[in-house]
Amino acid sequence: MAPIDLRLTLLCAAAALASCATGPPRLSPAAFGDARAEPGRVVAAELAFARLALEKGQWTAFAETSTVDAVMFVPQAVNAHDWLKGRANPPATVTWQPAQVWVSCDGSLAVTKGPWQRLSGVGYFTTVWQRQRDGGYKWVMDQGDSLPQPLALPEMISGKVAECPARPGAPRRALRELPRATITPPACAGTQCTGGGASADGTLSYAYTVAPSGARAFSVQLRQDDAMHEVLRSEVAAP
Repeated sequence: MAPIDLRLTLLCAAAALASCATGPPRLSPAAFGDARAEPGRVVAAELAFARLALEKGQWTAFAETSTVDAVMFVPQAVNAHDWLKGRANPPATVTWQPAQVWVSCDGSLAVTKGPWQRLSGVGYFTTVWQRQRDGGYKWVMDQGDSLPQPLALPEMISGKVAECPARPGAPRRALRELPRATITPPACAGTQCTGGGASADGTLSYAYTVAPSGARAFSVQLRQDDAMHEVLRSEVAAP
């Protein structure tokens, strides 16, 4: 088990610096009111989520850090709060660490990925984060899978920020007045259920499908070079 430690705190700060140094060219934040992409804030939210699980218990942390319409997979897509209601925390809490983060240009939506560990095995997680009116982040989707071997934790968290669309002259607005990322709840038709969401500025989006068997596909698209490109895809087999 790997507890949250000073190394990960330093990685959080490094992610913020790396996004400024290596991210794609961006317009001034004034072009999007007071909105801006800050990968370090997203990483900090993920680290706080993991720390809360150690302090208060796994399912307590999941409930306290998610939006009311957050989705998780068991293996079908369910409302996280409905599924977690009254559920006891497991005796041994899963631990996890962020390794990658993707953020929309306006910062309204973000995705993190990294390894997790528990007594019965190891795997990876992917979390989708929606910025709230107060500027903080809550998760709106959590998914992952077990792995035969641990997912390596890099020396530095990889932070990628979407390329900003050209929207000069947009008036500045307070953070609480800015549009939030749009989240589409699970909808079932035919042989599969689908859901997803997109940032308010359209520069980051995600989508998932779940088959009746529980098999799942998840993908993330990020705006780069004036077009949307797939930057992450996960396929989870039926249990």
